[in-house]
Amino acid sequence: MPKPDIKALTPQNIVAFIGDIFERRGADSYLGEQVTMSEHMLQGAELAELANASDEIIAAALLHDIGHYTNEFPDDALAQGIDNHHDEAGAAILSKFFPSVVTECVRCHVAAKRYLCATDKAYFGKLSEASVHTLSLQGGPMNDEEVKEFEKNPHLKEIVQVRYWDDQGKVPDHITPDFQHYAPMLQNVVERHCRAHQHTTE
Repeated sequence: MPKPDIKALTPQNIVAFIGDIFERRGADSYLGEQVTMSEHMLQGAELAELANASDEIIAAALLHDIGHYTNEFPDDALAQGIDNHHDEAGAAILSKFFPSVVTECVRCHVAAKRYLCATDKAYFGKLSEASVHTLSLQGGPMNDEEVKEFEKNPHLKEIVQVRYWDDQGKVPDHITPDFQHYAPMLQNVVERHCRAHQHTTE
C-alpha cells in the first residue's frame, strides 16, 4: 500500500488507516517478546477496558506503540526528524487526531519506564528481559532532576497507568478482542477531539 499524502489522512479515515496497519503488520515481532506487536497493543487495550478506563485511555493503551509503524505514514508526517524514536514519532502522528491525554501517554510511555525504575523499587524486577535490555538503550532510570520534571506532566497518572498495562500486555497465546472491536470507540474519540478543537479555534 503506497503512503498517502499527509493531507489525505483525515478524522474520517485515520481509524481505518490504523486498522489496516494492524491487519497487515500486526504479526510483526515485538522486540524479542513472545507476543506479536498487535497482540501486545491489543492486550494493553483489553487491560484498560477491563479496568473501566475512559475511551481516551483505552485508545492510548491500544496505540502506545503505533510509532513502530511510522514507515507506514506519509513521509512529511515526521518532518521534525524524530522517526528514530517510536514514542515521539507515534505521538507526532496521532496529535492531529487525538486529545493530549492520548498523545502524552504515547509520547511518554518509554520515559515512564525510566521514571518508575527510579521511583518504584519493585518495578524493575517486573520488567521482561527485553524491557530490561531496552531500558539501558533508553537512558536507564531517571535521575532526580528528570523525575521532578516528569512529574510536572498534567497527565502523569494516566501515563503511568498505561505504562503498567504496557508491561503486563505480553502474555503468549492470550486471545483478545481484535482491532475492529475498538474501532468505533477510537472513531468517537477522534470525533470528540476534532469537535472540541474546532470549537476552540472558531
